[in-house]
Parts: sequence; structure tokens; C-alpha cells
Amino acid sequence: MKIKTRFAPSPTGNLHFGNIRTALFSWLFAKKNDGKFFLRIEDTDVLRNVEGSVKNIIKVMKWLGLNWDEKIYFQSKRLYLYKKIIFFMLKNGFAYKCYCSKTVLEEKRNHQILNNEKPKYDGTCRNIQNSNFIFNNSFVVRFRNPLKGYVKFFDEIRGIIKFKNSELDDFIIQRRNGMPTYNFCVVADDLDMKITHVIRGEDHISNTPKQVNIFTALSANVPKYAHLPILLDENKKKFSKKNNNNDFFKYFEEGFLPEAMLNYLVRLGWSHGNKEIFSIDEMKNLFSFKNVSKSSSIFDKKKLLYLNKYYINNFTNEKIISLLKYYFEKENIDILNGPNVKKVFKVFKNRCFSLREIVICSSYLYKKCVNFKNLFLVKCNKKKFLIILKVVYFNFKNIKIWISSEIWKTIQLISYKNNFSLKKIIYILRKIFTGKSSSPSISKILYLIGYAKVIFSLKKFIFFIIKKFF
Repeated sequence: MKIKTRFAPSPTGNLHFGNIRTALFSWLFAKKNDGKFFLRIEDTDVLRNVEGSVKNIIKVMKWLGLNWDEKIYFQSKRLYLYKKIIFFMLKNGFAYKCYCSKTVLEEKRNHQILNNEKPKYDGTCRNIQNSNFIFNNSFVVRFRNPLKGYVKFFDEIRGIIKFKNSELDDFIIQRRNGMPTYNFCVVADDLDMKITHVIRGEDHISNTPKQVNIFTALSANVPKYAHLPILLDENKKKFSKKNNNNDFFKYFEEGFLPEAMLNYLVRLGWSHGNKEIFSIDEMKNLFSFKNVSKSSSIFDKKKLLYLNKYYINNFTNEKIISLLKYYFEKENIDILNGPNVKKVFKVFKNRCFSLREIVICSSYLYKKCVNFKNLFLVKCNKKKFLIILKVVYFNFKNIKIWISSEIWKTIQLISYKNNFSLKKIIYILRKIFTGKSSSPSISKILYLIGYAKVIFSLKKFIFFIIKKFF
């Protein structure tokens, strides 16, 4: 039997970590077993569909390299299949038409709640023999759920799970507008696509007995199930599509690497000993439901940042630099107006956790000139400051080989010979050339900026100070 899994998101919002972890585990299980992995868009709930969601789903899947087999399946384009199966179920007594109005159903529900009963359909239309006597043409189609016995299934993570049929409902499988419902479509699609393993979140456990009963009614093979533990955000709340902060694709925009994202995701509820770093091939070879936890996992941004930094520092320079150029362009930074990107990466890679952070932190290296309107000087002793600046300017002019080690040696000599505070010299240069209170080694920054721009900027800054304060 060829293993077949699927990822079946609904386009009701952007994908988040919980969604993608489900996709990853489904993909890994299929690939490990030389099986097939399908992408299915469950878009029959038209009113809840969000414009752009399908594009977001495809973008995320492609970015992560979670390639799917065959075409993308859209439920909205498979209505012919659903109608065919529902007709069969009506004809053979596995389903029936329910003519109860919404008002009547609501009254019954409220009555059950008042009597501390579990709200469920009471079966009013279950045994109507001839629908021709019904004058109300508005109806839904309900599944004729067994009234007695149990429905049980084996969960690959949790073992045997059992429900009483008496606790289940004659749930709706087709709405009044003719559109089929989630629990029915899932079964029809999984049956048609010959899905062998359904991997999804534990919040779907309550749906599973309904779906198993439909499979059984149709005399079809029931797929195996694996319900993953809930994934919680940093506030220990369930991830939600309604929260825009949970949009998974924003991590691409922030400069995270897909390999880091996958490595982080695979460790959310799954483990292999104490191993932390996994290549894609290792994930596929080692993945097993036996090592999936039943407990909820909590999203930890610090851990993700650590992994992203690890991959940034361990990938080939060529790959990272090609990606960095994309983020420089996205920030409208002209890399031709500054140092070589490869040299910049070498200086900043150990300080930053994402590619975009490298770009933002090094952006001042690509400015055409220094911004002299930084009035931090007001708090300084103007004469002392000007003296230091002139000494630095004349000493820097005499540097023969513009490399970091020579620049640093010159700064040290300036401090020693003129009895200037080394910290003060560094502080002044850092403020002038970066506008920040911290940065990589100032000698490395000045080297990246380049001799001509440093000398020109220092000279211009000296005239700026003289004109402004003297």
C-alpha cells in the first residue's frame, strides 16, 4: 500500500506555525515512506474565505520546499463528486433530508440547554417516509448516524480512542444552499484521493468519529489518524488565523531561512534523543509518530532566532550573499554605493539573527555621506572634541594600507601619544559614522566605509563643527 498524506488548509486567513507544523509532519511521513503528499484547499465555506489566502498558502509551501505531488486540489471545484456521493447516501438510507426550520432548531437547542441536555438534533425528520408530503422545499441533508454501539479508531500518537454513537449527532452534510459541509467533504476527498494517513491537530479529534462513521457507511477503508498536540504561541494561547501577528510568511520578510524554520518546526512536539540540528534528509529518515509528544508545545522566538543564526553562520557564503542582495534591494539600498556585500556579511553575521537584521544594521555603510545634523556634540566639550577630530583626520590621512588592523593601530597610537581616552575616540567615530551607540569593531566599520569616504567625511565634519560652534 502506497502511503498518501495531505495538507488541507482552509483559505480563511494566513498560515501560522500550527498549520505549517501539520504540513511538515504530513510531508515528512509521506517522503520517509516513499509515498505521496497532496495539497488540498478546503474552500467550500465561501463566506469565511479571505482574499489572498490561497496565494499565501502556496508561497509558504514553496518557500519551505514542501513540494506536493500532482495538482492542487480545490474543494470548490469538486462539487460534482460531493453531489454524486450525497445522492448515493440519500438513495441508500445513509442520509436523509431535514425540513426543520432554523427557528424550530434554535428553539429545540435552547430547550435542551435549559434542561442541561447535550444540544443535538432530535431526529424529527429521520424517519419521514415520503418527502412529497412536505410543503417546505427548504432542507438540509443529515447523515443518519448509528444510534447504538461505539465508534473507535486507532490514533498513531494517542492509541485507541472510542466514542459512544449515542453522543453523536445526525450532523448536516449538505446545507440549505446545496453546499456540502466540512465533515462530509473531508471524507469524500480522502476517499477519492485514497489518503492512507490523516495527520492533523488534536482539535479535530471530535470530528473523527463522525468521519469514521461516514467511511463505514460507504463500506470504505478508514484511513489511519495521527492527531498532533496543540501548538501555543508565546502567550500560551492557541495560534489563530485571525491574529495577523501569527502570519507565517512574515518570517520570510524578516529574513529567516527556510531550513531554520523547518528545523524549528520539527522540534515542536517531536524529538530524536538530544539532537537539535536536523538537515532535511535527517528529518525524513528519522521522523516517527512514536517520538511525537502528546503534550502541547509553546512557541519560543529566542530558540528560533538561535537556529536562524546557526544556519546563517553555517551556510555557504555564496548562498547567503545572494539572499542578502534581495533584502538590500527590498530596503531600497544600493549596494553599488558601498562595500562588498561579502565583506559586510563577514563583519555582521555573528551579531545578527536574520538576513534583514544584517541589512538594517549595516545600512549606514551605503549612505552617500554622513549625516552631520546629529547634535549629540552639544553635550561635549567643543574645543576638546575638535582637537581630537583634527588629530584623527591627519593621522588617518597618513595610513598607507587601509585595512582594519592598521586603522586600529592608528587609533591606539592617537590615544597613547595625545593622552586621549581610547573609549572617547571610539565613541566619537562610532557616532559620526554609524549614528549608533554600538556596532562591530570601529576599525572594521571604517575599513568597510573606505579610505576616501572616511577622509572626506572627517574633513567635512570638521568644517561643520567649526562653522556651527566657533
